[in-house]
Amino acid sequence: MRKKINYISRTFNLIILFIILLLSLYLNNNYQNAQQEFKKDANFLKDKEIVIPIKVIDGDTIKVKSYNNNQEFKVRLIGVDTPESNENPKLKRDSKKTGKNSEEIIKMGIKSKEFTENLVSRSKYLYLEYDIQMYDKYNRKLAYVYLENSQMLNYILLKEGYAKVYTVPPNVKYQDKFLEAQRSAQREKKGLWKGSE
Repeated sequence: MRKKINYISRTFNLIILFIILLLSLYLNNNYQNAQQEFKKDANFLKDKEIVIPIKVIDGDTIKVKSYNNNQEFKVRLIGVDTPESNENPKLKRDSKKTGKNSEEIIKMGIKSKEFTENLVSRSKYLYLEYDIQMYDKYNRKLAYVYLENSQMLNYILLKEGYAKVYTVPPNVKYQDKFLEAQRSAQREKKGLWKGSE
């Protein structure tokens, strides 16, 4: 009887040890995969800051957290401008400039914001590429924002018609591509260009 108990006890201990070993291998593999995640595209990641998205403020402005030091900051997408999604002084200026009423602009702004939210929410990480000037007058970082699938958010907003080209020198690195994307959206009457003449 005693031999049987010792045998069961040893077998049980071996099973527990085996489970712990498997769990350890699994956790280690996940850790290594997380480390490799940023090494697999070394050329893509060159000169880019890795950030974690927190919140979409507007169609062209997001709040992020630095992957390296957890510092939170706002990012303004370079080269694009989306309609305002809430009451502010710029909304009044845009209304006066375009002849559209505030409600109409806000409605378009909400569509742009939702489009940006939809894209950003699919990415665990974002990658920021900077141009010449790194900050705007509101102390927001100015960047070309790449999604986890390596597509540039700035470009997608223009190509799908949810933003207009907004060039502010010296940050003009992709100006030609942005203008081409906007013309394509206008021709195809995509996004905010639907119903435009």
